[in-house]
Amino acid sequence: MSVSNTNPEIGVRLTDVAKHFGGVGAANAVSFSLATGHLLALLGPSGCGKTTTLRLIAGFESVDAGTIEIGGQPVAGPGLHRPPEKRRVGMVFQEYALFPHVNVWQNISFGLGKLGAEARRSRVGDVLALVGLTGLGERMPHELSGGQQQRVALARALAPQPDLILLDEPFSNLDAGLRVRVRAEVRAILKQAGATAIFVTHDQEEALSLVDEVAVMLAGRVHQLASPQKLYRQPISREVATFIGDANFVPGFGYGRHIESLLGNLESQVPVEGPVDVLIRPENVEISPAPSEINAHRVRQQLFFGHDQLVSVQLSSGETIDVRLGPAYTFAVNQPVTVRVRGPVMAYRINETQRVG
Repeated sequence: MSVSNTNPEIGVRLTDVAKHFGGVGAANAVSFSLATGHLLALLGPSGCGKTTTLRLIAGFESVDAGTIEIGGQPVAGPGLHRPPEKRRVGMVFQEYALFPHVNVWQNISFGLGKLGAEARRSRVGDVLALVGLTGLGERMPHELSGGQQQRVALARALAPQPDLILLDEPFSNLDAGLRVRVRAEVRAILKQAGATAIFVTHDQEEALSLVDEVAVMLAGRVHQLASPQKLYRQPISREVATFIGDANFVPGFGYGRHIESLLGNLESQVPVEGPVDVLIRPENVEISPAPSEINAHRVRQQLFFGHDQLVSVQLSSGETIDVRLGPAYTFAVNQPVTVRVRGPVMAYRINETQRVG
């Protein structure tokens, strides 16, 4: 297979990649590209095809259709399947997969067999420093904390200086408190190394806080690829909006960038015409006490989390929406309130995907 459209600025590119197991399509024409030095999350629910896609990129599975390029070079396609060891890909597994019978230094140096002894020693020292484990080379894996084991696995993947790092649910074995700290450390390490990396995760918070771009996978397809900010603020469809973060939907009618709704006149981020479902994030809703009226909006439930609280409000029309407030606000159950929406909203034609340019 000849090299075409080689672009060193593209770290990895998938074009209409498909993989079927029996009659089940695990990957259905998956297409995306990632710039060199950028971090991407494949985000989706269990069974959406994200791990299969990662395995196809790594070379653990062969594609049924489509092409994959890594570092500007084709590695999979019609009549082509370059094996994993020929793809210059580093892999960090969910369970780390460290060799338990050898120390940290030997784990990291495993993929450096082609280097001379001095060069190998220098490279291991460099990556130990990069991941903040200088001086721990003689430790055995069982002598390390979960976070340290994670960094050893990352160091081992980085040591051969691959074109691409693949990480499969890398933080799922860590407890919640440690997970937040370790993922920030991993992002910093990858950025400092200038690495191109793809994470697989089902954790929305993890994806949004960790990477430069997020690809939302649903039913074997990438439905939207965007920065975390754009993905959250401008989901391409109601399906993506429902999957990413908390979402309220209320009916409305669009007149271009003007929407009439039961919460008043709203500004739309994109032009839309006709009957619509209006996406309103809980943090974009304000409530305040109102005079007691028979047909008022009313508080139905409060969930207090310390740093904030989630208040459920039943609208006078019968729909219920969630409102995210700071911890100082106090409302009583059944208290009448006024409701105001802050900022422009996204709206989706009913039974039709509203696309964002």
